[in-house]
Amino acid sequence: MPVRPTAALSALLTAALAAATLTGCGSGSGSGPNTLKVSYKQSTDNSIKVMDTYLAGIKKEFEKKYPGKKVEFVPVKAPDSEYYTKVQQMMRSPRTAPDLVYEDTFLINSDITSGYLKPLDPYLAGWPDWKQFLDTAKASARGEDGKTYGVPDGTDTRGLWFDKRVFRKAGLPLDWQPKTWADVLAAARTIRQKVPGVVPLNVYTGKPAGERATMQGMEMLLYGTGNGTSDPLYDSGSKKWITGGQGFTDSLKFIESVYKEKLGPDVSDALDPNYATTVAGELLPEGKLGIDLDGSWLPQNWLPGSGRDWPDWSRQLGLAYMPTQAGQAPGKVSMSGGWTWAVPAKAAHPDLAFDFVKTMQTEANARKWYIANSGIALRKDVAADPAYATAQPGIKFFTDLVSSTHYRPAYPAYPKVSTAIQEAMESVTTGDASAEKAASTYDSTLKDVTGGQVVHK
Repeated sequence: MPVRPTAALSALLTAALAAATLTGCGSGSGSGPNTLKVSYKQSTDNSIKVMDTYLAGIKKEFEKKYPGKKVEFVPVKAPDSEYYTKVQQMMRSPRTAPDLVYEDTFLINSDITSGYLKPLDPYLAGWPDWKQFLDTAKASARGEDGKTYGVPDGTDTRGLWFDKRVFRKAGLPLDWQPKTWADVLAAARTIRQKVPGVVPLNVYTGKPAGERATMQGMEMLLYGTGNGTSDPLYDSGSKKWITGGQGFTDSLKFIESVYKEKLGPDVSDALDPNYATTVAGELLPEGKLGIDLDGSWLPQNWLPGSGRDWPDWSRQLGLAYMPTQAGQAPGKVSMSGGWTWAVPAKAAHPDLAFDFVKTMQTEANARKWYIANSGIALRKDVAADPAYATAQPGIKFFTDLVSSTHYRPAYPAYPKVSTAIQEAMESVTTGDASAEKAASTYDSTLKDVTGGQVVHK
């Protein structure tokens, strides 16, 4: 396994990268009063241009609708965790702040607390289309102060993708639907034994994977423990974070089994920050991965014009929901997140920025985006449109999971809690700690990052 930088070196590298990004971006107000600067996350896979293509179309429409106005894009090509850091660096100064930024919902409250975002309520009050957004979507962009700081552009759910080609060779059923965690591990063991050269099961893990590890990995397990109704991370009654109990330890044991039994990718691959690009761009299309615990958005990588066209994906891949630990009610688990378009507090042209949002979020443009990025519609009018519901295989499966999905406790401390979860995952992945020891270390870290606001359950 290659040597990875220390935390201190990683921080220095991140700062250097951010500085380079800022230098290349120019100033927030230096582009003139008629130029709108829009920053977004660009795929690390050069062949995936879904967001770039969509935004290019919106730019053309916007500049036609607002003569004399120009749109300048500030794409940031980086893994999630580096993207968050770079965007926060930009938003700190009026000189570098873009006018509009693509913001992950889990960072909303943290960035509000840091003073990075502008409340949008005055704009939303005069925008008729806001009534079309689902209440849960609106809540995902709302701060603890009750104000709204972003316009969500879709949500997502998660489940188990499995390769029917691999399952056929392993003698596993092509209508596979595991009922427990044990069923998932049993299928992975069968693949390991009967289909050499294939990664049996992918569960994202460790700090390099960032929120992907926390959400697709740990939380898809953790929210399937206990009674399935209470939040296992945050107690809303006491407003305190919950220490790692039995469910937390059991979730780490699952991850421990995946890597200890060599049911997952090589540890060096699992801890590669770009491994998700390899999964979607190579392993799944080439039939080299048996089961992938992943998100609803994967097909955007394979649609016509994506650069990695895979017209047979819906015939070669199957879908199963992630079961609860022992099959207890409600029997299935999903996590949902999503992204928003937010206006930095130090943006030079906030009014123009919201005009761009309104252009993106017409019914027609929203439908175009949901279909292009394999997203789940948050607008009622689009969700009811047959053109959306039948646009591609899998939309119904993942939309149906919304009824049994969970949302992260996106309070200001959550990003630090998430990092602590990733550290616990990484320690069991590498074999540096047992699940019990990793859970104990997590408890200590949790107290530190939340200022002691913890409760034992």
